[in-house]
Amino acid sequence: MERPLRNPPVLILVAALALAVAGTLALTWGMTFFQDTWAFLINRREFTADDILEPHSEHLVAFPALLEMLLIRIFGMSNALPEYVLLALFLATTAGLLFVYLRRRVGDWLALFATLIVLTLGPAWEVLLWPFEITFIAPILFGLAMLLALERGDRRGDLVACVCLTLAVASSGLGICFIAAAFVAILLGPRDRWLPRAYVFAVPLLLYGLWWLGWGRDAESSITLHNVFASPRFVADSLAWAMQSMLGLAPAPGSGPDVSWGRALLVGAVLLLVYRFSQARPRPVIDPGLWPVATAALANWFLTAFNAIPGRDPSSSRYQYAGVIFVLMILANLLKGVSPGRKALAALGVLTALVMGPNLVLLEKGEDVLEAQSILTQADTAGLEIAARRVDPGFQLTLPVAGTPSLVNVYAGEYLEAIEEHGSPAYSEAELLEAPEFARRQVDILLSQALPLSTEIRPGRLAGGTGECVEVPGGGEAVPEVPLSPGLNRIEIAPGPPAELSLRRFATEEFPVPTNAPPGGSVVLLRVPRDASDQPWHLHVQAEQPARVCAAA
Repeated sequence: MERPLRNPPVLILVAALALAVAGTLALTWGMTFFQDTWAFLINRREFTADDILEPHSEHLVAFPALLEMLLIRIFGMSNALPEYVLLALFLATTAGLLFVYLRRRVGDWLALFATLIVLTLGPAWEVLLWPFEITFIAPILFGLAMLLALERGDRRGDLVACVCLTLAVASSGLGICFIAAAFVAILLGPRDRWLPRAYVFAVPLLLYGLWWLGWGRDAESSITLHNVFASPRFVADSLAWAMQSMLGLAPAPGSGPDVSWGRALLVGAVLLLVYRFSQARPRPVIDPGLWPVATAALANWFLTAFNAIPGRDPSSSRYQYAGVIFVLMILANLLKGVSPGRKALAALGVLTALVMGPNLVLLEKGEDVLEAQSILTQADTAGLEIAARRVDPGFQLTLPVAGTPSLVNVYAGEYLEAIEEHGSPAYSEAELLEAPEFARRQVDILLSQALPLSTEIRPGRLAGGTGECVEVPGGGEAVPEVPLSPGLNRIEIAPGPPAELSLRRFATEEFPVPTNAPPGGSVVLLRVPRDASDQPWHLHVQAEQPARVCAAA
């Protein structure tokens, strides 16, 4: 083997890994915590068996949960950067292990090209940019390490393989697939060593079984008879999607799940492999390393198929990462010993560059999606902190309230307890005032329900008011806005058709909070609770008849 300093593919790989780490941090700079991460942050704050071993979406996630607990203990919650550094390191380590695995089968250059594709796999943007997806990355990292350790064929390798497999299983259900791979790998080895090596897969399997008896059996399951019968097509589509993503042909996020390219590629790949194994002389020998990888891949796709629900279809971004890596490992075993000439390598290098281009575009589009969610998350949590003295502890940041699914796991009471202990990731009020309009608009909606604002409509008539009152002329000549004060504000509507009332606080381009439309000849009592911000609410009145707004004293 050449020394790394004299081996161009290894030098390029090292540079690519460094660029990938820097690129991940650049794309995610300033982003905060997302979606499932919040379930860890506010519900798994103690080093107890329940907090560590509680299933998440039917998965054992003990290893990622422990990592999150350690990060929060060391760095707090005010900045998510440590999460993203850890993500970048996990991605780089997995890519490095993949390169080692592939180079043993197809040489350095082909292994490099494949690894570059994985490092820039835009269709898997969720995995490449969202730290919670370490639950998907860690099983692959430890699964690759396990397979490489087993290839040593000695006791030390088997011990390392057992530890790695245990960590893979403790990261998510994807680790179970590597238990099957380890079983097949050992079965393919010397028969007299089957029993002495069985602990490699038996120990992780036993530990998983104990977890299932204690915690996992109560987890929700999406397995249905329909999913089982539909699983062959799901698996075929998963393979097609992986091939399509691998070659830079996946559609952009939100453009629809079109897998026609992938199906054509799958058919073409099968025909080429059939031709190679039927026509080549001497006939190629299938490497035994194929069977553990194929077992893990099929187990992954079938288990995913059995648990399929909306959002868990073959086109899902988070499934492309494992799918592409499995396809590359399978191809490397089928093509073991292939040695392309210089022209073929040059052509494959150009193809790799052409694939990386569109995939990087998809990665950037994915970054745009997460950046918008990050802005909403920081704004919404700022709103929750403004309402802290008034909000109900059970108030949940659902999609209609928060404008993003990223906070669906957040309840006011648990969030406020967590930030008191570990610091806040939210915008300050000054930062909130500088945030994009869509975020400030959503904060107004959140505050209107978290405080909450309340209205009461009473029949009455326009009467002579006293105190701080603003006359609002009718007929489309409305005063643009009237500031309100904390307390009970009074809006008097003259006889006529119903009026329209709406409010804003941090928003500047619209009044996103409507109230019940009061009829003409009525009085609206609008209560504005006092909270942690001095920013006033503003009322917009639209009516054909005159109105009067009297702010609370």
